Amino acid sequence: MKKLIALLMFASFAPQAIAQTADWQKSWDATLAAARKEGKVVVSGPPSAELRQTLPSAFTQRYGIALEFLAGRGSETATKLRAEHQAGAMTVDVVIAGIQTMATILYREKMLDPVRPALILPEVTDGSKWKKGKLWFSDPDDQYVLRLSNTVSPTFYVNTSLANPAELRTAKDLLDPKWQGRISLQDPTIPGSGSNHAAQLYLQLGEDFVKKLYIDQKPVFSRDTRQLTDGLARGSYAISLGAEDRQVDQLRKEGIPVQPLNLSDTRQLLSAGFGELALLNGAPHPNAAKVFLNWMASKEGGEIFARALATASTRNDIDEKSFLPDGAIPQPGGNYFDTYDWEFTVTTKEKVRLRMKELLGQ
Repeated sequence: MKKLIALLMFASFAPQAIAQTADWQKSWDATLAAARKEGKVVVSGPPSAELRQTLPSAFTQRYGIALEFLAGRGSETATKLRAEHQAGAMTVDVVIAGIQTMATILYREKMLDPVRPALILPEVTDGSKWKKGKLWFSDPDDQYVLRLSNTVSPTFYVNTSLANPAELRTAKDLLDPKWQGRISLQDPTIPGSGSNHAAQLYLQLGEDFVKKLYIDQKPVFSRDTRQLTDGLARGSYAISLGAEDRQVDQLRKEGIPVQPLNLSDTRQLLSAGFGELALLNGAPHPNAAKVFLNWMASKEGGEIFARALATASTRNDIDEKSFLPDGAIPQPGGNYFDTYDWEFTVTTKEKVRLRMKELLGQ
């Protein structure tokens, strides 16, 4: 009897499963055929030489569709896309960028089409393939901005030849007069990582602490992460907030005395970096854009992206330990501060950034 019931259940579910498979396959085949007729997809992405080299070749090899990759900083990209959108003459299909560009410009100015309906492949839509148990959309509508990355980043780094990490256990230890003029900080007055860091410290430790660190300690400010990293490695600064994680990790492997500084009263940061994916309204190659979105959210595309930018993926089937240090991979139950939280980005961070301009007399 049990066997009979099982057979009857299989018989009832099998046609439905076959129909679902046929539906997605039919939709995918039609999209792919139309995409090949369009001939190419245009993607605006971060200024990464490795990504610019690996992404187009891998995508074209997989699907026979050309990928034109336009690398640029978020502010430059936003200016270009806004002008095209206002003119009704879009040349770009898909954007890969940070949360600031996505939330405060592209989403706010209604320049995006929803990504969720464009996702077709089962390995993409299957929630079991993702660490959150579902696709992670950053936006409040849960469909416009897909988060591909989620990486842990230390708040501070230290040059151990100039400062003993054992003496720096809490953020308040950074206020010791002996560190005056020996700390480098990313500029907190412009949108980006610098304002992220300042807002985190402001929320966790208060304005008095921020004033003492950013003003009384007479730190060196920079907008260039490479400059901050090089200065830390050369010993120009003993402590840095804003050095580039991947570069510091490489320097450590080369024997340079730099390391993360984990302070007991500040949480480690979570960031998607440039790992936010969106579809532009009025995309000139809509079918090729859909193919690219599915590929980027798949295991193959996601792994190429994660390796190129040294970020932890939001998928759970990528071997991150083969190219990332353990500390960069979020752990279940970890106490982190997510700098890519939508509400933090569109409200709190901007308020703190403007307050930092006031405090610094700008």
